Amino acid sequence: MSIGLSVAALVVCIALSLALGARDVSLSDVWDGLTDPSNTAISAIAVRERIPRTVLALLAGAALGLSGALMQALTRNPLADPGILGVNMGAALFVVAGIAYLGISTLTQYLWLALLGAALAAAFVYAVGAVGRGGPTPIKLALAGAAISAALSSLVSAILLPRLEVMTVFRFWQVGGVSGAEWSAMEQVAPFLLLSAALGFAVAGPLNALALGDEVAAGLGVRVGLTRLLAAIAGVVLCGAVTAVAGPIAFVGLMVPHAVRLLIGPDQRWVLPLSAVGGAVLLTLADVIGRLAGRAVGGGELEAGIVTVIIGAPVLIAIARSSKVREL
Repeated sequence: MSIGLSVAALVVCIALSLALGARDVSLSDVWDGLTDPSNTAISAIAVRERIPRTVLALLAGAALGLSGALMQALTRNPLADPGILGVNMGAALFVVAGIAYLGISTLTQYLWLALLGAALAAAFVYAVGAVGRGGPTPIKLALAGAAISAALSSLVSAILLPRLEVMTVFRFWQVGGVSGAEWSAMEQVAPFLLLSAALGFAVAGPLNALALGDEVAAGLGVRVGLTRLLAAIAGVVLCGAVTAVAGPIAFVGLMVPHAVRLLIGPDQRWVLPLSAVGGAVLLTLADVIGRLAGRAVGGGELEAGIVTVIIGAPVLIAIARSSKVREL
């Protein structure tokens, strides 16, 4: 039932993304634009121009949803999210520093610096959150992530403010969105996304055992350290690769796994794939809402990253106030 609903929601969001925008087209025009490459009508051209944007929204949303589910399972922290744990901002800081001090300009350079920044930020947040009695508790990790994310954001601002030319390059990327989708960029990040997604799905069973506690998992034959390492690599690479191509998009990885667990329970063998589908649905829908909101106010459009923040902030407050925060 959940799989059927997820697939139906995905199909509806794809149709909306292809049909709605600065110029709305009918579903029959969407079909014509997809199936008849020789059709030169304005509506058909509009549909074809929206295809890469829709594909990037699906890829980025799926990666962020899966990354969030992996991080929440790995840390047993329902507040874990690439944005809240500082992973997004770590990637952003390294990209900004690369633009300002190394003069990077290609997506490949963005990608490797974003992955490096994301990995170092994740390791640092975990190290800080693990200090003291009780180890890396959910609240300590969330606080460490929020504090380090704020510090990294300040460093980004310190680098940008005296460099107007860097700010011009960076400001559109910083917001986070899919409006600048290009096939060449997606081709470069696709191998990273596919390999890290496969790695994440491969550790779904061991993550179920880890939820019972490290000693129980070890007793069941799970290699605890290796499982944590593989899950962390998969989550960080998914987030870092998406950040390189679409900017830091927050809250998708927080909201979607929560909704999925409410629907199907805590079994990671279902939570991980359905979080990927749910993330794709949420980010594609956020992109459509941003286009319509921008058109309603008379110009431009809101990037999907802004829409997810508007939706995600109250969700984060609701989750933080929940008595079930410690139960994951």
